[in-house]
Amino acid sequence: MSEEQIIAVGKRVIEVEAKSVQDLSEKIDASFASAVNAIISAKGRVIISGLGKSGIIARKIVATLNSTGTPSISLHPTDALHGDLGMVRSDDIVILISKSGTTEELINVATMVKRLDVLIIGMIGMENSSLGELCDIILNIHVTEEACPYDLAPTSSTTAMLAMGDALAIALLEERGFTAEDFAELHPGGSLGKRLSLRISEIMYKDKSLPVVNESAKINEIIYEISSKRLGTTSVVDNKGELVGIITDGDLRRLLEKTLDIKNIVAKDLMSKNPKTISKDMLASFALQQMENYNITSLIISQNKKPVGIVHLHDLVKLGLRRR
Repeated sequence: MSEEQIIAVGKRVIEVEAKSVQDLSEKIDASFASAVNAIISAKGRVIISGLGKSGIIARKIVATLNSTGTPSISLHPTDALHGDLGMVRSDDIVILISKSGTTEELINVATMVKRLDVLIIGMIGMENSSLGELCDIILNIHVTEEACPYDLAPTSSTTAMLAMGDALAIALLEERGFTAEDFAELHPGGSLGKRLSLRISEIMYKDKSLPVVNESAKINEIIYEISSKRLGTTSVVDNKGELVGIITDGDLRRLLEKTLDIKNIVAKDLMSKNPKTISKDMLASFALQQMENYNITSLIISQNKKPVGIVHLHDLVKLGLRRR
């Protein structure tokens, strides 16, 4: 194929699958709400099973549900019929995934699960099928066309399965009131964990590392404080120790561009009033967002009107934090 033909094939696949997902939104109905309510009400876990490509999608849905607060496990249908069915408890809910609804192994699993009086949700492409008849709730994932030109390789159908699984997971997340803090507890590692759990109090410069000068401090004191603390800025306080301003190395440069007669300049003359501040209990990711919103590189941490810390943009970036 020519380069143009290859590009055309890629675009066609994306378009076919995108249409399948778009059509799927019209199938989100009362059955979907019933499935969400049933899972919310269940005391047990969600057990998901599929064969072949559907089994791979089942494992991904399980991972998404677990990470968003819905305890789930995957069950291979063949293993289920050779002993693993013992993991299914009466208070669990079983989800069976099949494009055709005629997968023999899943039909056998459904038959056995019915004997345990466990609710079965079918994620099925053909509602009027042998498997569909055994399910208590059906989520219709029918697609009109696979992206595969021979209608053999599951493509649009597996994309629809995945999208329906995501829809379930997010609906359950919102119904449970699952928060970013809850999510952080389940994702403590990597940059995602840092973004969701790392707090300002854990990374801020404080005590002797905190640059601070009195509002009456002269230029040499200001320069020394900014240089020695190596943060490119210093907070300014009044005689009560309360925060009244901030001075950056940029402020010093701009002052020298205007005049060299600086011996009588004090911090109060040079500082920017009402500096941006943040609470030490806020997430580090929020500090990064604030810095980018206001186009600044430092935030002062204030408590009872007094500066207790400072956080710098470079340190947040080094920690691997990124905007959402």
